[in-house]
This record gives sequence, structure tokens and C-alpha cells, in this order.
Amino acid sequence: EAKAKNVIVIFCSGAASQIDTFDFKPELIKRNGQDLPGGKLVTFQGEQGKLTKSPWAFRPYGESGKMISDLVKNIGEQSDDICFLHSLTGKTNTHGPGENFMSTGFTLDGFPSMGAWTTYALGSENSDLPAYVAIPDPRGTPQSSVNNWGCGFLPAAFQGTDFNANNPIRNLARPSKISPTEDRATREFLKRMNERHQTKFLGDTQLAARISSYELAAKMQSSVPKVAAINDEPKHILKMYGADSTNQLKSDFAKSCILARRLVEKGVRFVQLFNGAYQTGGEGVSNWDGHKALERQYAKHGEMLDQPCAALLKDLKQRGLLKDTLVVWCTEFGRMPTFQKGASGRDHNPSGFTAWMAGAGVKAPYTFGATDDFSYKAAEKVSTVYDFHATILQLLGLDHQRLSFYHNGIERRLTDVHGKVIQEIVA
Repeated sequence: EAKAKNVIVIFCSGAASQIDTFDFKPELIKRNGQDLPGGKLVTFQGEQGKLTKSPWAFRPYGESGKMISDLVKNIGEQSDDICFLHSLTGKTNTHGPGENFMSTGFTLDGFPSMGAWTTYALGSENSDLPAYVAIPDPRGTPQSSVNNWGCGFLPAAFQGTDFNANNPIRNLARPSKISPTEDRATREFLKRMNERHQTKFLGDTQLAARISSYELAAKMQSSVPKVAAINDEPKHILKMYGADSTNQLKSDFAKSCILARRLVEKGVRFVQLFNGAYQTGGEGVSNWDGHKALERQYAKHGEMLDQPCAALLKDLKQRGLLKDTLVVWCTEFGRMPTFQKGASGRDHNPSGFTAWMAGAGVKAPYTFGATDDFSYKAAEKVSTVYDFHATILQLLGLDHQRLSFYHNGIERRLTDVHGKVIQEIVA
């Protein structure tokens, strides 16, 4: 039985450090400046330096007393509604393949995203809007770009439609020289012609998707401007999200979070919201890839993410939407408990990292799994991205082993041939 009707995924591109956000490690604080036990360690960018505690203090939040970093204190205040998964493991320590793996279940390009699988299985509750919307970061797309919301080998109709509050869907408006009556008559004539043409190519999913996309585009001429009219929100809502902030990036991301809520209200099935874009201005400047100057860069990223993300949870709850909406926070992999030798940042670490869920069908407040004393490797109730995906599908009422598509002689799945539902976190 489906517990969730809709999904909002908040994807922090660049590998957000679990050590500086949600994974509290007293032993790491105690051994700050010492060597990581086990000898010299060489990781993605080279030799590692000393164990380094987070620059941000951790404090207890909510009735559960969950320890959360000051970097994300507003999210901490929502911790009683959150289920934390601290023992995730990945398959790669490279950003592009890591984003692919988290979004599609495969490190290579060309596989359907979890949003595409979801809409392939469940369709949409609103015929006037796309079933699947990707909201890129205000600064641009993530490293793996459209692979994160692509349809792979599924029919093209199931790919995500990407737009955000600042960059609406292009070429949507009717030319001023064409009257509404002419426009409507032309669309109706085109529809009849397309239907006649389609009878000659009944098995052509690309043609069917193209026709469907044109018909949806026509409907979206009126539906998208309405749903994207963020400034129609009451002032207290804009303020709650931080959309009135003088920090332009924070304001823009806040508007994207409001857009995500408005899309779910209208019945959009799957919304993928990105915080972090592919390198613009240098390493770690526009995303969470904090190799060299973590404290300075994360202070900016944290401010941009924290209030809008927390407000989204709070707003969904106060509107009664959280009971039907699954909110997922994730990143492609974690980061090391050491600083890199000669630098002030952390290297990539897929051996143990954090994600969280809130809303429909999820136990909260709850903590599942744990990394070791330093947040280096998953140590208790070790889980995989396959398990993570299987659980999301289960909460949508879908069996990850039965949701498949025959392609090139193989019954393909989001979870490949792996994955077990993490039943312990299901309410």
C-alpha cells in the first residue's frame, strides 16, 4: 500500500559533508589533530592530513535531542519530523558517476532516473503540468546535468522537465500577433493531424512522446505561469522561506523551495530540487565540494540551504501535505574525517555518509545506522543506495523487484539486481 503520493528530493550536489551537518562524532572532536588510526591514508585527491573536527558546534534539537550542526540549525529544529540514515555507502568517489548512482542507480550515463521510474509506474495527478519536474540550482545544473532527471531507455515522456523560479520554461508564451482563437484552432487541427499520422507508427514511443509533449506544452502555457508565480505568496510565507533575503542565492533557492511545494500542491508526482551546481568560479564555490576551504565555502552553502529547506518541511506540515509527501535529502557521497594534507577541506568518501527522509510513511524522529567513531566508514546497519531506492519505491507502493523495463535483452530495474527495503524506517 502506498504511503506517499508525491516525492520531493533535495539533492545537495558536490558531496555535502556528513561530519559538518548531521553526523555527530564526539570521538572525532576528542581526537582532533591526531592521525586517523590505521596508518597513512591516500584518497581521491591524495594523501590525508590529521583528523579534523567540524568548525561548527553540534547541539541537541527537538524532543529527540538529535545532535545537529549549527551550520544547519533551522533543519535541526525540524528534526522531530526527520528519519536520519547514517550508514549509506556508495560505489564511486567521483562526482559525475556519484550523481548518476544516486539519481539512477547506475554510475554510467543513460539509465532512467528515479523520478522517471516513478512517473513510468504511477503517472500524474495533473494533466496540465509535467508529472516530473527538476528544479536546478539558481547557479546552473549539477555535474551530471540532465542525467539526473533523464528517462534513459524509458519512453521519452517520462523524463523530467527542468525549470526554476528564475528560469521559466522557454518559448512558452503565445506570440502576440496570434489571437487566442487562432491559437486554439491551430492546436486542434494539429492534434487531428498527429493522431492520423500516429496510426501509421503505433509502436513508436518517441513519436508518441513528441506528440504528448506538444499537447502538454499547450496546456502549460496557462498552468506553468500560475504555479511559478512565487510573488503571489503571502509576505509571511516568503519571509519564512527566506525569499526576502538580501542574499540573492538564498532568496533564489528559497523561491525554488516554494515552487517545489506549489508543484506538489498541484499534483506533480516527483520534484527533484538541486542545491549546488557544477563548478562555476572554482572548486567548491558553487557546490558542496569542499576540498580546500571548507569553512569559508560551507558557511555560504549552509546559509543558502538551511532556512529554505527547513521552511519547506514546516510549510508542508502546516498545510497537511507532509502526510502524503515524502521529502528526501541526499548527496552523491560523503567526505573524510581528516583534512587533506596541506589543505583546509575534506576529500571524497563513499564508505559512509548520511541522507534523511521526512513525511509520508517514515518513522520520525528516528535514527537508522551509524558510521564508526570518526564518520569514516559505515559500521552499524550498513545500507546501500540500492536499499535507499528500494525504500523510496516501497513508500510509493511500488515493489522495486517488479518495477522493470525490458531493454537490450535485460529486464532493467532502478535497483539493478540488488536492494532491500529498509523496513526498520517504515512507519
